Amino acid sequence: MDNSIYPCLWFDGQAQDAAKFYCRIFKNSKITSDTPMVVNFELNGHKFMGLNGGPMFKFNEAISFVVDCNDQQEVDYYWDHLTAEGGTSSQCGWLKDKYGLSWQIVPKQLGDLMKGDAKKSQRVMQALMTMKKIEIAKLEEA
Repeated sequence: MDNSIYPCLWFDGQAQDAAKFYCRIFKNSKITSDTPMVVNFELNGHKFMGLNGGPMFKFNEAISFVVDCNDQQEVDYYWDHLTAEGGTSSQCGWLKDKYGLSWQIVPKQLGDLMKGDAKKSQRVMQALMTMKKIEIAKLEEA
């Protein structure tokens, strides 16, 4: 039995626009089907459904998507593109895009920087708490 599991994102009439927005940002992405009610799309091989459900429900931080980044260039790219056109910055690598969906833009090395020496981990955490977009060099200096 091979049951796919994927998120269905509820939009207020913006599902097609959102799918196009995300497909422009993430490489290897495409819209796979599009109707007035539902748009199916893939981001880096991951399946999503966008539903034009109306204004009853809004996104909140209880659900977020994490983007693992290899370096500062990738952090900057995703941060800049996902906050474009009305998105907002938050703390510690979190942001909301222009549709209100929450994202975490995280360098892959963050976990390694938090391991080991408790004092170093504490310094890294303190530095992280002062940031909106994560700056890898500042975390490494901590």
